[in-house]
Amino acid sequence: MVLLYSIIAALIVSLISLAGILTFLIKEKQLNKILFFLISFSAGTLMGGAFFHLIPESLLENPAPMVLKSVLVGFILFFVIEKLLHWHHCRNHNCEKHPAKVLGIQNLAGDTLHNFIDGLVIIAAFSIDSGLGIATTLSVALHEIPQEISDFGVLIYSGFSKTKAIVYNLASALFAVLGVLVGFVLISSIDRLTNFLIPIAAGGFIYIAASDLIPEINKEKNVLKSFFSLAFFVLALLMMQLLAH
Repeated sequence: MVLLYSIIAALIVSLISLAGILTFLIKEKQLNKILFFLISFSAGTLMGGAFFHLIPESLLENPAPMVLKSVLVGFILFFVIEKLLHWHHCRNHNCEKHPAKVLGIQNLAGDTLHNFIDGLVIIAAFSIDSGLGIATTLSVALHEIPQEISDFGVLIYSGFSKTKAIVYNLASALFAVLGVLVGFVLISSIDRLTNFLIPIAAGGFIYIAASDLIPEINKEKNVLKSFFSLAFFVLALLMMQLLAH
């Protein structure tokens, strides 16, 4: 059942790649407003997932020094992925200085690896507890929505047709399912692997929220929008706290 639940969760997360279709249906100005508040909510969800679910669960089974070191390893791992593959959550197509076609390929490469890691995280969470699996999947899914819309825009900017952008984005997203399958084999073969995967995932969640999402929120100078942004962030934290109980 753990494998089945994990595959279903990964498929749900993968289908979020189709969120790029929203760019056809909603005017850019309206879409940017929605994305701004969604990014705030996503940042809160990731932080809440890390601090209310993944780290506490790890501390129940492992000594604190090992958990904290693993969290730091996860933070550094995602930093390295971003630097090597130039994967990011940038909402502005001009945020890279690389040629447009190269930017699209880099974005796909980084996203594919990131989705594979999402699959590993999902199977690791479900192998411990279904509640932890659901909370982790929710954290992954909510931050995937603004990311996938951004990725779709980057691919269009890079010269991909709309159809190819959707197909390539979906193919990249489905690597989450491959991550689940590989993770299932690894967890079955390597004793106590989840003791490391869960805090490493927490470090990754913290990195994405702190280095990619929150800086986007901080670009907003309007006081009222900033207040509502903070409200969405706190609302996401409260939601994750409630799920922990």
